[in-house]
Amino acid sequence: MINRIRETFNRFFQPVQPLAAGVYTFNAPPEAALPYRLHLRIEPDGNSILIINASTVLHLNQTGTEYAYHLIQQHNEEEVANELSKRYRVSKEQARQDFISFRERLMTLIETTDLDPVTYLEFERVNVHERRLSAPLRLDCALTYATPHPRAVGSTPVERVKRELLTQEWQTILEKAWKAGIPHVIFTGGEPTLRPDLVELVEFAEKLGMVTGVLSNGYRFSEHKFLTEILQAGLDHLMIVLDENEDYCWEAIRDSLASDLYVTVHLTITSRNQHRITEILNKLVELNVKSLSLSIEDLSMKSMLQQVQEHAFAHEMSIVWDLPVPYSELNPISLELQSEGIGEYFDGAGNAWLYVEPDGDVLPAQGKTILLGNFLTDDWTKIWQNAQALNQNQA
Repeated sequence: MINRIRETFNRFFQPVQPLAAGVYTFNAPPEAALPYRLHLRIEPDGNSILIINASTVLHLNQTGTEYAYHLIQQHNEEEVANELSKRYRVSKEQARQDFISFRERLMTLIETTDLDPVTYLEFERVNVHERRLSAPLRLDCALTYATPHPRAVGSTPVERVKRELLTQEWQTILEKAWKAGIPHVIFTGGEPTLRPDLVELVEFAEKLGMVTGVLSNGYRFSEHKFLTEILQAGLDHLMIVLDENEDYCWEAIRDSLASDLYVTVHLTITSRNQHRITEILNKLVELNVKSLSLSIEDLSMKSMLQQVQEHAFAHEMSIVWDLPVPYSELNPISLELQSEGIGEYFDGAGNAWLYVEPDGDVLPAQGKTILLGNFLTDDWTKIWQNAQALNQNQA
């Protein structure tokens, strides 16, 4: 009798066990009306990331993960309804309708151009930055610490890096990262467009299946030939760190926004530009910038940051906070959470993302000079264990 009661309790009240962790892929057949490819990485906790056309990373909770899994396995609606109705104790019709809804929303994303590189498909948003992951979600690769202007020297730690990796060495790192399960790479610096192989590296990463981004001050993105080449290589998104005094930066924003590319502009509020912030924002609005990243030079400008954020919202701009930028800890999301006593709740350094210096050394993030290993010469498992140990010590 007791055993029967326990079995009944377990059936109705025990949490549903997640699908087995692993990687699953799907390529639409040639005869499909719309060619697309999916890459699903299921985490041990049942959540997952789904890469769409190597152009966006979709975060899914456990239920969304199961829908994506069945879609990739090409199970029909009846099979999915039968399986999920048993697992989640809902009616078959409800399970069927939920699966159809997921599939329709996913196809809408597949058909959408200029897609946000990170999205959530209207499911419950999970804090991926504090979860224990099987591998980072993103790798920030500083290809060079060279900068276009001498006045920028000193803003990057050139004294710590003795050499820059060769193209083939970066390709080796990208292959190791992809095999480790890292779906997203951002090429940064210094100024990454000063590397003559940037387009080649973007193309290489895209062929692997990675989502690719570039963080630049727009130095070469105002050149039509360069912009065309990097778009043809498959670049998915671009963040332009705004230097409001450089004409080429404004030209790069204008030209890249006119292309098939998701563009974010990063604006740092400083003592030098604070009196012109409204003018700068209005100019960005005129250019139809829809994605904005914000930070401040120091905490004394926190109130102005709030004003700028409200101005951006009023013009239907979305605020991006988790792409790599210098001094990113002074962004509106982080500061708001700190004021509420939550601290670095959204800080994914060393877990959700890692940073690779021009010589291959791996740090938790830009500016966090804790050496975790070298991506070129060290085994990935060792690097990741060092990162996880660091996170446990800081918890």
